[in-house]
Amino acid sequence: MACRAFFAACLVALLAVPAFAQPKGAAKGDPIVARVNGQVLHRSDVQLAMSTLPPQARRAPAQEVYLQVLNRMANSLLLAQASRKAGMDREPGVKSEIKLTVNNVLAGAYVTSLARKEITKAKLKEAYEKYKKAASHQIEVRARHILVKTEKEAKEIIAELNKGASFVKLAKEKTIDPPGKANGGDLGYFTRNEMVPAFAAAAFALKKGEWTQSPVHTQYGWHVIKVLDRRPVKVGTYKEVAPRIAQRMEAEIAAKKIQELRKRAKFELFDPNGKPLTVAEGPRPPVAAAPERSAAHPAVPPLAMPGGIRGGVHGAPTLAPGTAPDQLRH
Repeated sequence: MACRAFFAACLVALLAVPAFAQPKGAAKGDPIVARVNGQVLHRSDVQLAMSTLPPQARRAPAQEVYLQVLNRMANSLLLAQASRKAGMDREPGVKSEIKLTVNNVLAGAYVTSLARKEITKAKLKEAYEKYKKAASHQIEVRARHILVKTEKEAKEIIAELNKGASFVKLAKEKTIDPPGKANGGDLGYFTRNEMVPAFAAAAFALKKGEWTQSPVHTQYGWHVIKVLDRRPVKVGTYKEVAPRIAQRMEAEIAAKKIQELRKRAKFELFDPNGKPLTVAEGPRPPVAAAPERSAAHPAVPPLAMPGGIRGGVHGAPTLAPGTAPDQLRH
């Protein structure tokens, strides 16, 4: 039952995948695996969907994964047919969402094609050697934190801790960070450059077993931090790290291409009221955030980025889920 529930959650996105009428009969080497009112799905369609599943899902028996994905894709096709019949594809909101989806897919495919040409094995090896050299001199800490809205709340928590209260218990009761309520504020291990500056400075100033005696302020609220452990950074093997370096490199390629295209494009931005914005006032390119994180420390790619940050570039390798909340890591 737990496995089925997990699949139901992680495959919800597949219900939005459009399917279109295709010729009868199977393409050579790519047989038809579903036919719904004349519209078909090919084996390659299911394989593509399966490749997007998180590692946890892929650990299930291959046949079970295949059947789960196939059924959901066929159901998606059935629902899409009913939606078109009801005229939903002509609704303004739906049309806008379809356009955005198509744009995202095309943009992602273009970035992936650029990355395939530029990211060579030699470049990955070179980047790994730089990472290994830099990482071998770094320290990482494991910490817990309690995030609250006001400085007063944070000071009250520190007072309770100084009287002997349990950090884990207070985190589960008082933190406004959702994962922290479940895990007692545990952030796992992280390096200094993975966290926002104020948080990192406070955490790395603490010894093992200590907590902050003054609240730490970031743009997300007020933190109370406790360091559980300090240790040298574990240097990952090439096999472990290369996919994450490739992800960083792909994001950098995307950002560079966006900047190049923007220089040649007629690029106009407007505020919510339709008033023109200058380029400086407008948002940064949509995929620039990822390379910015690594640009500050180019030799050491962020190797423990949590799920909400990673995967912003289509086709980029996915990192193993982390424990830290997205907002603290940068």
